[in-house]
Amino acid sequence: MTEIKQLATKIVYQNKWMTVREDKIEFPSGQQSIYGVVEKPDFVVIVAIEDGFVHLVEQYRYTVKQRLWEFPQGSWEAKEDIDPLDVAKGELQEETGLTAEEMIYAGSQYLAYGFSSQKYHVFLAKGLTKGTQNLDPEEEGLITSKFGIEEFEQMIINGTIKDATTLCAYSLLKLKRLI
Repeated sequence: MTEIKQLATKIVYQNKWMTVREDKIEFPSGQQSIYGVVEKPDFVVIVAIEDGFVHLVEQYRYTVKQRLWEFPQGSWEAKEDIDPLDVAKGELQEETGLTAEEMIYAGSQYLAYGFSSQKYHVFLAKGLTKGTQNLDPEEEGLITSKFGIEEFEQMIINGTIKDATTLCAYSLLKLKRLI
């Protein structure tokens, strides 16, 4: 059941990564308002763990003007209806140079459904083999490193890890007892 009715919509900004639209809406009471919506393709987040180590990537995040550690993640904007498993395998290799013998799907979550329809799919990568990175031009400066699980968890506690997707993906895997 739709509780809020869309009366009109218009695209206010669009590029190859996102569309921002403004919808005129009506509540069940008849009250009208506007709602801003960010549409982005779904993405994947890959938790690559082996021998007590977790693999992270660090890159400069322009919006917050910081270099930050996070799990490898991404989407393939140019391809629609692609299997998230294929994206996960590709993003893991692209960002870390790793390939995985096994990719376990843990589920999906919405990133920020208060303003975006985007969701992400969580994968656990096991049986890792090191190869070479194949970064996209937009990933210039991205580095990868592995950290012991205890050190990684301390990075969450002390605020070094600031990426909510990384924290949520790790929590989901722990709660499902996959790690």
